Order: sequence, then C-alpha cells, then structure tokens
Amino acid sequence: MSDFANLPVRDDLRGRSPYGAPQLDVPVRLNTNENPHGPSPALVARIATDVAAAATALNRYPDRDAIGLRSDLADYLSSTTGVPLDYHQVWVANGSNEVLQQILQTFGGPGRRALGFGPSYSMQELISRGTGTEFVERPRRADFTIDLPDALRDMGAMEPDVVFICSPNNPTGTAVDTRVIVDIYDAVVSTGRGIVVVDEAYAEFSNRPSAIELLADRPRLLVTRTMSKAFAFAGARVGYVAADAAVVDALQLVRLPYHLSAITQAAARAALAHVDELLGSVDAVKEQRDRLALEIVALGAAVIDSDANFILFGGFPPPYGSDQERVWKALLEHGVLVRDVGLPGWLRVTAGTEDEVTAFLAALATVLGAATEESG
Repeated sequence: MSDFANLPVRDDLRGRSPYGAPQLDVPVRLNTNENPHGPSPALVARIATDVAAAATALNRYPDRDAIGLRSDLADYLSSTTGVPLDYHQVWVANGSNEVLQQILQTFGGPGRRALGFGPSYSMQELISRGTGTEFVERPRRADFTIDLPDALRDMGAMEPDVVFICSPNNPTGTAVDTRVIVDIYDAVVSTGRGIVVVDEAYAEFSNRPSAIELLADRPRLLVTRTMSKAFAFAGARVGYVAADAAVVDALQLVRLPYHLSAITQAAARAALAHVDELLGSVDAVKEQRDRLALEIVALGAAVIDSDANFILFGGFPPPYGSDQERVWKALLEHGVLVRDVGLPGWLRVTAGTEDEVTAFLAALATVLGAATEESG
C-alpha cells in the first residue's frame, strides 16, 4: 500500500486500513464466506447468452432504475418469505455494501449517529465513517446475543439515526429473534427519528423467520440481502434491500447515474431464472457447517451456534489460549486459510466443500494436538 502521509487525506481516515481479507494462494481457502459450489454449465451458458445479448447495446446506458431485476428480486422474496412485494419495495446496487453506503448517505451523514452491536460486520463502522456518520458500537453479551434491555436504554439515550442489526450476525453466526427486532424498532421509532437496518446477508442458511415478514406497517425498517452467499454469485456483486416504497424512493436521491451496469443486470436476472438450482447447494453447505461445529468441539475447542455458512471457533488450549493469530498462522502453515476477525481467542471458518472441511479439520487436529503435547 502506498504512503499517503503527505496527501491532504481527511483526519478521521488517517491511521486506518481498508477492508479486506488476505488473498493468499493456498490449497484451502475458507476465509471469505463464499459458497464453494459454482454455477452449473447450464447456468453458465444462460448467463453467457444473456450477457451477450446485453452487449449488443453497450453503446447505450443501462436501465437506470433496474426495474426488471428489482421485479425478479421482489418475486424471489415474495415466494420464499410469503410476503407480497413488488419492485417499488426493492432497491438493488453493486453488492450489499453499496446498499449500506446509500442508506448512510440518505439517513446518516455529518451530525447524525449510527449504532451497531459488536462484534459485527466491520463495514457498518467503515461506511459510517466514510459518510461522515458518527458510529457507536454497543457490546453484545458473552454469548454474542444482543442485550435487549441495554439496547432499549441506548435507543432512548442516544436517539440514533441508523441502527444496524446483523442477523445472522457476522462474524459470530448468531441470529436475532424477530421479537427483539420489533422491540428495537419500536424504541427507535418512539424517539421520533431513526431507521433500523437488518442485514440478512446469510438469511438463506437460517431456518428462522426473516425480518422481511415484519415490513408491513413498519416504514422505517430496511432489510438488506445479497446474492454473494447462498446464490454463489459473489463475483457479480449484487446486493439489494427490501423496504417501504418511500424508503426506496429516498435511496435513489444518492445513487450514482446508471450505477448498475447492463452486464450486471443481465447476469443477475439469468441467475434468478435458475434460483432453484443456485439454492440447491444451501443444504450441502449447512451440512458441512453442522459437521464443522460437531467435529471442532470433538477436537477440544469451542464453537458458537451458527445460522450462517460459517463457524466462529475458539477456546484454544495452552499455549494458544486467546492468541488466535498464532492458531491462524499455524493453520496457514498447513495450507488452510481461515479468517482472523480481530476477536481475541476466536477465528472464523467458512463451510466449504466436504474435502475442504476435511482438510481444515485435519489441520486443526494437528495444530491443537501439537499444542497439547507442548503444554504437556
């Protein structure tokens, strides 16, 4: 990374690092929560055909409002949640991160405050700071659940403009009960200001009800999702939000002109035409997630119950203890890359293919076994 010390960078950005997981060439990469099952040849052919058709008109700007794609996403959400939605209630952008950025540009900004419950998705804070929004993080309980009484007190005392709830939460995998979401929403609305954003990037891996079921009569509730995880579409960068139509209209005040390319829209619509195939891998991923949880515990470590496609694990024996970086490096020496999220004593591993999970478990058994021998 270049040295920008002599550039007139904003003071609040100095000393900070950009978001990003290590991109290392190792045999087993389980650090970015990707779906390990790629698209079928039939879907690849469909995407190629539809993108080629879109390419014939690349001299023209794309559909600025992405109405076709938003309609397809609304149909998908309606069919999977039972909540009737149309395109007026869905907005789409380049990954859910751009959606979060547009939300903060619209409802945050200088003089406004965002509240999150940590540890959680680090981009909540990064995008808040990037948009000039004050970010305040309140700690979760020891089991990584939200302390509802404390949260409700915070709503009244802080009067936040934006409240983030990540469910299932990244990096812990813990889901938030919809009753908790309702109580927090009611507390936020009672202050006369503020919106609540529920980040459901991993919703398809959970069997719990979606916050989308709460949208009716809650005009300040926003539910963000992505096609990067369960849809195995991370390379396309497509994220979206379901909300009241007035919220969707407001978000368009800050969108960039023609922000979503014709190529992206064509590829995403082709993928949504094969939704059953794409989501067919979800059960296989959940099976490996549950396998990870059981076998990590059998190896003597601890895990946090997960509704996502990853496991947070820790409780390492001496001499590791809370030194998760040492465990991370030891696993890397065995060709396995997991994610150090900066949480003392914990690491996160993505549920990969059966072979990838087997390789990870073998490496972890070797690492923890060596630690036991050393301490003994």
